[in-house]
Amino acid sequence: MQTVTLIPGDGIGPEITNSVVSILKEAGAEIEWDIQSAGADVIEQEGTPLPERVIDSIKKNKVALKAPVTTPIGKGFRSVNVQLRKALDLYTNLRPCKNIDGIKTRFDNVDLVIVRENTEDLYAGIERQIDENSAESIKIITKKASTRIAEFAFDYAVKNNRKSVTAVTKANICKLTDGLFLNCAREVAEKYSNIEYKEILVDNLCMQLVQNPEKFDVLVLPNLYGDIVSDLCAGLIGGLGVAQGANIGKDIAVFEPVHGSAPDIKGQNKANPTALLLSAIEMLKYINQTEIAQRIEKALFCVLKEGKILTTDLGGNSTTAEFTNEIIKNLK
Repeated sequence: MQTVTLIPGDGIGPEITNSVVSILKEAGAEIEWDIQSAGADVIEQEGTPLPERVIDSIKKNKVALKAPVTTPIGKGFRSVNVQLRKALDLYTNLRPCKNIDGIKTRFDNVDLVIVRENTEDLYAGIERQIDENSAESIKIITKKASTRIAEFAFDYAVKNNRKSVTAVTKANICKLTDGLFLNCAREVAEKYSNIEYKEILVDNLCMQLVQNPEKFDVLVLPNLYGDIVSDLCAGLIGGLGVAQGANIGKDIAVFEPVHGSAPDIKGQNKANPTALLLSAIEMLKYINQTEIAQRIEKALFCVLKEGKILTTDLGGNSTTAEFTNEIIKNLK
């Protein structure tokens, strides 16, 4: 039995969490949940969206499944996601992007993986107000962080039978910061002669992704570009509702969907749990419950391909509960 920290989040988080937990239970997943609340709903009681007890739980259990939490825009608290990544040194944000049968998209041959550096760049949050008319933010890129994210990307490519790794930067403009990231990627690439190494500027990448996404395999990027490109790639496979994610450190991993908390549909039984379920499937593989993960994946893909019971964002008119029950029926 594996103990896993469970963060239900806020907005639609608790609804999709209930859905995923029930599916994993019906599939026979050997998990004991350590439930920890976080996000906007705990600020009034505890004075922070990320209480220390949450971090302590993840440090103890080493694995967490996290639903989305709300981050105020332009004011208030820093993102819970960013705080978690820094506190636990979850230096890799891993986002596989692959077409799913039954999800209509403009492209049918997308199968790529985003490996995003997770701890620095502009997300370091080093900002200051210069005067009433101007402010600045400092972009941090280090050799340590750039080297280990490149190593993760190449190791992932080897372990998952991928053929190439492409380093994505804007090194023609950010010559020192992105230049350092690029140099680190080149040094790491020399150790992996069996994996093809490529380079591309981020603006060119974005253009090519919406023309020929099948050209790309594993992409390794600094934090900001990785954030933007991963959402773009989610659009290629059907949107954030089917986009999974994981934040991985040396010995700790937090699995979560890419999408936000969607407070506008909170409590309406409309939310699509697919992205959180896909993240949970990857979590099961990570904790060596692969057979159960494959059963759930097969059931989910069967429901999506059949297309009769789908939530509204997927083009159907079914509720969260109906969609969940259909997946459970396909587990039998």
